[in-house]
Amino acid sequence: MISYIRGRLASVEEQKAIVEAGGIGYGIYMPNQALSMLPQPGNEVKIYTYFSVREDAMQLFGFLTRDDLEIFRLVIGVSGIGPKGGLNILSSMSPDELRFAVMSGDAKAISAAPGIGKKTAEKLIVELKDKVNIEDMLAHAAEGDSTGANADGHGEEGIQAEAVQALVALGYGSTESMKAVKKASPECETVENLLKEALKYLF
Repeated sequence: MISYIRGRLASVEEQKAIVEAGGIGYGIYMPNQALSMLPQPGNEVKIYTYFSVREDAMQLFGFLTRDDLEIFRLVIGVSGIGPKGGLNILSSMSPDELRFAVMSGDAKAISAAPGIGKKTAEKLIVELKDKVNIEDMLAHAAEGDSTGANADGHGEEGIQAEAVQALVALGYGSTESMKAVKKASPECETVENLLKEALKYLF
């Protein structure tokens, strides 16, 4: 198994990055968002990879973080979704947006990905519902921040999670709720204040 590839970025093509390592040029399929975040060709990159082997093809799929790779693994673990389907989903929405879509049951957002129908999206939600949560997403977003949730769950991450859940319960979309809370969170120390500030970004 190839866990990651570190080397010089040779070029970026449609849905694919070419990375030269050890005298070999690896073609790595990546989500559009990840491709847009790569440096200019000639710079060194490190890409976490999933090696797909089928009777008719061997392909590498790559991601910029281990977390993104793990989300991809969860997605392709759903029956009926292969690596290409997983790549299409993560090209249509970020890993965090996918988490929120799963948690809020937003099959419409997931089925917007090419080749992913409503039934497949609903199946993905059912199978991943217990494997993702808001706290994990916020922890990834705030990685390295020393102001995480305390033992009672009322620290920054806990407050953000509660605020997002409240907004979704009010009928706002999971993705827009997440973005509004992230924008408002630096100035707020309570759920009530965070909700007030977040609502300003939603109007």
